[in-house]
Amino acid sequence: MTEAVRTGAARALDVITIGRSSVDLYGQQIGSKLEDITSFAKSVGGCPSNIAIGTARLGLKSGVITRVGDEQMGRFIREQMAREGVATAGIAIDPDRLTALVLLAVEDEGVSPMIFYRTDCADMALSEADIDEGFVASAASIVVTGTHFSREASAAAQRKAIRIAKANGNRVVFDIDYRPNLWGLAGHASGFERYVKSDRVSDQLKTVLADCDLIIGTEEEIRIASGADDVLGALKAIRALSPATIVLKRGAMGCIVYDGPITDDLEDGVVGDGFPIEVYNVLGAGDAFMSGFLRGWLKGEPLKTCATWANACGAFAVSRLLCSPEYPTWAELSHFLEKGSEHRALRKDADLAHIHWATTRRGATGELLAFAIDHRSQLEAVADRLDVPREKIEGLKVLAVEAAARVAKGRPGFGMLLDSTYGRKAMAKAAREAFWIGRPVEKPGSRPLDFDHLPDLGSHLVEWPIGHTVKCLCFYHPDDSEELKARQERELLRLADAALTVGRELLVEIIAGKNGPVDDTTLARILTRLYDLGIRPDWWKLEPQKSAAAWRNIGAVIAARDPWCRGIVLLGLEAPEHELVEAFRAAQATPLVRGFAVGRTIFAEAAERWLAGSMTDEEAVSDMAAKFERLVAAWQGVRRPAAT
Repeated sequence: MTEAVRTGAARALDVITIGRSSVDLYGQQIGSKLEDITSFAKSVGGCPSNIAIGTARLGLKSGVITRVGDEQMGRFIREQMAREGVATAGIAIDPDRLTALVLLAVEDEGVSPMIFYRTDCADMALSEADIDEGFVASAASIVVTGTHFSREASAAAQRKAIRIAKANGNRVVFDIDYRPNLWGLAGHASGFERYVKSDRVSDQLKTVLADCDLIIGTEEEIRIASGADDVLGALKAIRALSPATIVLKRGAMGCIVYDGPITDDLEDGVVGDGFPIEVYNVLGAGDAFMSGFLRGWLKGEPLKTCATWANACGAFAVSRLLCSPEYPTWAELSHFLEKGSEHRALRKDADLAHIHWATTRRGATGELLAFAIDHRSQLEAVADRLDVPREKIEGLKVLAVEAAARVAKGRPGFGMLLDSTYGRKAMAKAAREAFWIGRPVEKPGSRPLDFDHLPDLGSHLVEWPIGHTVKCLCFYHPDDSEELKARQERELLRLADAALTVGRELLVEIIAGKNGPVDDTTLARILTRLYDLGIRPDWWKLEPQKSAAAWRNIGAVIAARDPWCRGIVLLGLEAPEHELVEAFRAAQATPLVRGFAVGRTIFAEAAERWLAGSMTDEEAVSDMAAKFERLVAAWQGVRRPAAT
């Protein structure tokens, strides 16, 4: 076997995991019995699925072989795997069975009751027919998991995958993944039970060991895989059957790696660096651990490094609530390994939380060309002046979405700013067009900033679709009084925390020019101040700047303070089209300006005439589409040549 094959240098994938794939429903009330949970957070779960996501986040090319139901939960798993960069060719759709569900709660430190809803579930119906030889052979390694040896058909599927892997010189990894009740050894209420001795289970798992290159398990799992009653005896029994590298997971004590003979000293192995942290939730920590170990092992790192990375990934997992959504990305792990954290509870580290959010958020929006019609007070004033019911504004916004759709023609990078007051029907239509959608939360024209009937931001934002971006306009000038700035900053901080907590992107719009002079440093000073406070929005929406120097100053601040910022979109302030085109040109000074969100320049005339009844629906749509299209063409004419 050549080293190139051994290290997977010529393989399309680094690793394929095989087995369980479920939807985890995590109780959000920490410290409660499962009986008392009132709300749940949804995520992908199941040992191999967690590992597939965990390794993908760490930069490995991963895939998964499993089954899901032909229903919404199955589609969620497939879609989330794709979003995470996991190869989904091995996910079979089962038309007859439901996707597995797991209900979980964090009742106390190290106590997490769970209920598995897995009766005749899709993933346990995995069969040899689901194992594609070409797909398995494309990976440098496979991970087989213990639970799927508990049923005849799924065990045969994994054994077929092992034969294919061995025939192609690929490595076989065994995650013992012992859940007694999934072997029928404990009741439904005992999902958290870690160990029940069983000769039947041991006899089955021992037959796998000889084919493995890496075996990973807890003390209980090492014992069940070997049939021995003590850990040292279990390690020796496994070594007698397999030359594999053995990794003994020991929870808060980290791990020990055995890559040769097992001596009488349990500590006689390779030990990675440890990370003392607060234990918040132990569920899923082993899968994060495996992900970190594989990131090193498959890249040829020393075993001590593999163990250190594994320990660090496990530390992230036990410090957070969910399983796969909480696993670190490579950027996040690298930051932690280099700089550490002053927090024992890693979930409270603002820098790590920001890197985690920025490197796992949905989509990869580059250019953003948005039709902004989230205006409320301005359109109310027009309707009142024309003596027409304000409810008619709702229809105008639906027409605006139609206009934007005519320009977008299904292309990515287009969006809408729409409000909750008059834009709900328009939002539904915009969602069908797959537009980026931003929604305002500020009370129109408020200074100091006030939220629009939203005293409890977090609870309100939970109701929003996951893809909606929170937009907030703040009239802020660096020369404002300290009292005014403090009030506005407090509200922005509250908003930023709410958006991050509920997992919604944030766009902060700053208008300074209406409340004081603006020079080449004004906006850069504002952004510096807000970043110093810890406000790091996904997007900035800024007024056009008069000089390239101003844009360079702004760009330098963002690049230094938040390299993960999606960028800046220009606002319009009802400027004529020719002025906006000039603004587009000036903004070439920084590539961080990635689009625009313009409103009244596009819709002002159509709104006046349509609300007055002197313009038909089609005429209004055509008028707005023409103006939006001219701005899009102007933007692309200015920006795209500069990017080539």
